[in-house]
Amino acid sequence: MAADASRLRPATQVDVALLLAFIRELGDFERLAHEVVVDEAVLADSLFGARPAAEAVIAEVDGEPAGFALFFHNFSTFHGRRGLYLEDLYVRPAFRARGIGRQLMHHLARTAVERGCARFEWSVLDWNTDAIAFYRELGAVGLDGWTVQRVDGDALQRLAAAA
Repeated sequence: MAADASRLRPATQVDVALLLAFIRELGDFERLAHEVVVDEAVLADSLFGARPAAEAVIAEVDGEPAGFALFFHNFSTFHGRRGLYLEDLYVRPAFRARGIGRQLMHHLARTAVERGCARFEWSVLDWNTDAIAFYRELGAVGLDGWTVQRVDGDALQRLAAAA
């Protein structure tokens, strides 16, 4: 099946179960399945509730779900404009090497440009050399000197409760 048989479409509320399946598959691939705690109700509210926190696009090949990208807007104080942040991109193994990941990335870059975003960025696991090489082919550069920081779970609760 050629990549030209694929199409992208915005995710809708009826896609919540599919999106959750993609997220779980991605968690397995990234060796982080134990961190996937979201359920359909939370995902539906987060994407399609009163205050959507993110958006998703689904790639299909001949009507069959092949992959997805989930993204949201962040903000650059230095630019004074929002950016587009790619949280997750996943293509099912049976559909890899068909240009679907590239199609998703081009779509998101166009979305960022159309929405006046100052930048388009994402994180990638340092062991995922195939993904890093793919992103370099697209023109992405790693940000030397920056590390991702996170507070979650009990540590988040302690920080929130601190005076």
